[in-house]
Amino acid sequence: MNLDHYIEELKTLVNVDCGTQTLEGVATVAGIMESLWQQEGWHTEQVDLGDKVGPGVFVSNKPQAEQFDVLLVGHLDTVFAPGTVAERPMSQDATRLYGPGVSDMKSGLLNILWAMRGLDAADKERLAIAVAMNPDEETGSVWSHEWIGELAKRSRCVLVCEAARADGSLVKARKGMAGYHLTFSGVAAHAGNEPEKGRSAITALAKSLLAINDLADLDKGTTLNVGVIHGGSAANVVAERAVAELDVRFWENSEYDRVHDALQALCEKGFLDGVTTAIARVNHKPAMAASEATQALMKQVEAAGQEEGIPITWQAVGGGSDANHTAALGIPTLDGLGPIGAGFHSPTEWLDIASIEPRIRLLRRIISMR
Repeated sequence: MNLDHYIEELKTLVNVDCGTQTLEGVATVAGIMESLWQQEGWHTEQVDLGDKVGPGVFVSNKPQAEQFDVLLVGHLDTVFAPGTVAERPMSQDATRLYGPGVSDMKSGLLNILWAMRGLDAADKERLAIAVAMNPDEETGSVWSHEWIGELAKRSRCVLVCEAARADGSLVKARKGMAGYHLTFSGVAAHAGNEPEKGRSAITALAKSLLAINDLADLDKGTTLNVGVIHGGSAANVVAERAVAELDVRFWENSEYDRVHDALQALCEKGFLDGVTTAIARVNHKPAMAASEATQALMKQVEAAGQEEGIPITWQAVGGGSDANHTAALGIPTLDGLGPIGAGFHSPTEWLDIASIEPRIRLLRRIISMR
């Protein structure tokens, strides 16, 4: 393959500010990807997912197929704010590429394209292949998971092309995740003249933290983290309002049910007399577990790796992806089929240059074996 050409194409994707809420940037990346696929002669269409997010992109060699042999999934968005590209556009040294979204997951999108560019004509004729690129994975795929789910139900398997782990491992399981906003509503009062007339939303929030933390079960890998809090108006005012943002992670979906029910009960009861607590779930991804069908798919991937001379190892990881949603539908799903990278969501994000070509070959081989 022409690695310089790949890197130039990657640069056009990385050097666009496309955080999930930067709708214009996400649309730009969607347009670039659609154009590249159209140049290869594939059917493409942009998918309107509402005015809260950018467009999705659907690609297929056989768009009307009742069943796809494989659904390839990637996301167009990043976590980075506008201005990030100006601060640190894509760069490289002797072994790595750097930049916002370079491995999470612009290179994964490009690896799908390059794998299909080299697919044998006979395989392209024989197989029905679908590609879904969504605009909101980084905020939980709230607007796109139903669209991807419907495509997954028409597919024999799903391959999500997020980056492989830093040691080269693919992903066989992911923790489920849920996000909540807890809003505490109290009574404002002058903190010096008549504090007894107030009911502090901040005090209620503080009391809630210990109760929330007690719902964790570290032996089962269930964690709860209040990562953001804000509220109040001034130091001399009893706080009328406060908000806590909560992240929940779990390996077992039954653990999610336990925590969800407990949170609802705690908030209904309240944490301080005179302060009400409203809870809203803002996102949810079920846990991705390796079913028997997924384990059979893993063996096929291992066989493909053996044919390509690429050792295959597996990890279970704590972060979620679109693989969580498709696995929960009972569709055999694997993840981490992009090139090797790490430092996701940080200024140190990197992509291993030497892994690009082998991971394209691996993905192509897996698909050709369907």
